[in-house]
Amino acid sequence: MRKEKTVDFQIKWAWHSISRMYNTYATQYDITMAVGYVLLNIDVENGTPATKIAPMLGMEPRSLVRMLSNLEKRGLISRELDPTDRRFVRIMLTEAGKEKREISKQGVIDFNNMIREKIPLDKLATFFDVMTEINKIVDEENIRIKAGDLSDSID
Repeated sequence: MRKEKTVDFQIKWAWHSISRMYNTYATQYDITMAVGYVLLNIDVENGTPATKIAPMLGMEPRSLVRMLSNLEKRGLISRELDPTDRRFVRIMLTEAGKEKREISKQGVIDFNNMIREKIPLDKLATFFDVMTEINKIVDEENIRIKAGDLSDSID
């Protein structure tokens, strides 16, 4: 089978293209796509518990710790003890973080508008349905593998 005909190649190829485009956009504002993505997933009003961010982003906790330390040094976030449960730390956006978040949000909006202008809605609906199914299949496969059932694993 040719790699161009595999599902995973097409998904990864598209994501790399999108990632390069977002990074080109983000560097104009002295951030990266990864930074923008983290900022977009922090609640503007109430902050977000540090323990919730990594799972939302699909990141390893160690990678997130480095990223959050970097964002804090750059003055984009602050860490505050949760007012209701002082065992938890909330990640809060600073004013500079909110500005970079808005820039990131606009980049996402612009990209989505560009795609919606060029691809008919019925094709996008099919794309979303297919991606939902692929994610469901992958999630089920991960559960099966973690359970130790390797009898019908993906080759």
